[in-house]
Amino acid sequence: MNRAPANSTVAVLGASPKEERYSFKAMKMLTEHGHRPVPVHPSGHEVLGQAAVASLDDVPRPVDTLTMYVGPAVSDGEYHRIIRLKPRRVVFNPGAENSTLARKLEEAGIEVVEACTLVLLQTGQF
Repeated sequence: MNRAPANSTVAVLGASPKEERYSFKAMKMLTEHGHRPVPVHPSGHEVLGQAAVASLDDVPRPVDTLTMYVGPAVSDGEYHRIIRLKPRRVVFNPGAENSTLARKLEEAGIEVVEACTLVLLQTGQF
């Protein structure tokens, strides 16, 4: 697994404004580690003072990493948007695993990681 460069853009699919949610904690920790997280949620709510974009199609490019906080019921419909986004890698956080989507992304040349973004950041592996 290759680490993300400092100051890289990271799309956070399923970002939540609720502080107890792991996606919120990831937004905060990504910022603390020098990355530029972009919250992605169809409601467009604010996360840490930043308005969420409604779709992966609205994320500013280039994107190094897409970190997933949605289950297969949502992520199954995101394949074409992920391909258009062209992230270097996709991180499937615990509870967001989707082996079918992961296989399709790998076949398209996108690195797939099943791990916790928070742990990767805390251990210097992000």
